[in-house]
Amino acid sequence: MKIWMVFIFLALSLFGDAFQEGFDEYKKGNKKKAAEFFKKACDGGNPLGCSILGLMYANGEGIKQDKIKAVEFYKKACDGGNAQGCNNLGLMYDNGEGIREDKFKAVEFYKKACDGGDALGCNNLGFMYSKGKGIKQDKFKAAELYKKACDGGCAQGCFNLGLKYANGEGIREDKFKAVEFYKKACDGGYAQGCNNLGLMYDNGDGIKQDKFKAVELYKKACDGGDAWGCNNLGIMYEYGEGVRQDKKRAKMLFGKACDMRLEDGCRNYKILNEQGF
Repeated sequence: MKIWMVFIFLALSLFGDAFQEGFDEYKKGNKKKAAEFFKKACDGGNPLGCSILGLMYANGEGIKQDKIKAVEFYKKACDGGNAQGCNNLGLMYDNGEGIREDKFKAVEFYKKACDGGDALGCNNLGFMYSKGKGIKQDKFKAAELYKKACDGGCAQGCFNLGLKYANGEGIREDKFKAVEFYKKACDGGYAQGCNNLGLMYDNGDGIKQDKFKAVELYKKACDGGDAWGCNNLGIMYEYGEGVRQDKKRAKMLFGKACDMRLEDGCRNYKILNEQGF
């Protein structure tokens, strides 16, 4: 959010009224009117206006959803030097949305985004290197890019770097470092980071075992929409670890995980349901 605000204030100072009016209307919730002003700003040479308009087309905000139009405006933004536009264009190629799927093109635009200072672009490029999609697999390069993403404020990049340290992929295994980066991810609002940090506390892996802290972190993960966090919190309630035993609450949490399509959650819910809880 802070990064977006920097770009927004820069755009306001450089490109004037149309972008300002679009920004004001968007804040008021008048998204249809905002889209009109962002279009005007884009036509006037404001690449951030193009990027935001692309997002609005992609999500159907104040304007009829149109993935092809989203691609068009992301490309215009990227060509104008907006790194977020390049990242979003990469995502469209990656997922085959509004354009034919092309992993090689996705890599190209993620790289352009990363080189332009977009942390999420670095994270996405790291993922492509990690999985060998659209480029030769290189787990060392992936770890390097996740570090760059994390340093740039991307919580998902911190989480992915934590995974690399935990598993010793592309980097020397270091559970203490894994804890450090899971914490950064969790503090940055990435729910999976909270769940994985909870696991480290739960098992005493890279940090002193603390079941109470594990419960706290699983709850934060679950509240943030992470299915594994809900499932793991359910296990703590089922067995009374770090919290007073409560199988009815455990069943509710397993049900929540199941609703998020986690098979373990569904299986655990079924077991407690058959036991009469």
